[in-house]
Amino acid sequence: MADQTRTHHEMISRDSSTLGQAHPKATQMVKAATAVTAGGSLLVLSGLTLAGTVIALTVATPLLVIFSPVLVPAVITVTLIITGFLASGGFGIAAITAFSWLYRHMTGSGSEKIENARMKMGSRAQDTKYGQHNIGVHHQQPQHAS
Repeated sequence: MADQTRTHHEMISRDSSTLGQAHPKATQMVKAATAVTAGGSLLVLSGLTLAGTVIALTVATPLLVIFSPVLVPAVITVTLIITGFLASGGFGIAAITAFSWLYRHMTGSGSEKIENARMKMGSRAQDTKYGQHNIGVHHQQPQHAS
């Protein structure tokens, strides 16, 4: 009768501690079966991919040999044309940026902004240095009750 009056906590702790010790091979078998299944599936997919690659190369090789006198120069020409257009566009954007900066600098619109930003940074640094962190924040004076 004393065995039947065990608490629920005692039963769970005793059952869970004996489960890990009594069936270690069962968990190892489940892990092994899962690993074999996943590994076998990946191995089959790898084999199918290799077979497809070999078949595609077998079919494509005669076409590449027949058309190679045309394809190789065409690929080289297209590569050079694309490289030329990209370089031309990049140099054009760089030139426009340089001329835009030069124009702004000569007319003074850009230099004034830079000077204003430098002055603001300097004043903020001095304010921080002297402990005036909250510039523009108005503190209310406590009102005295009459």
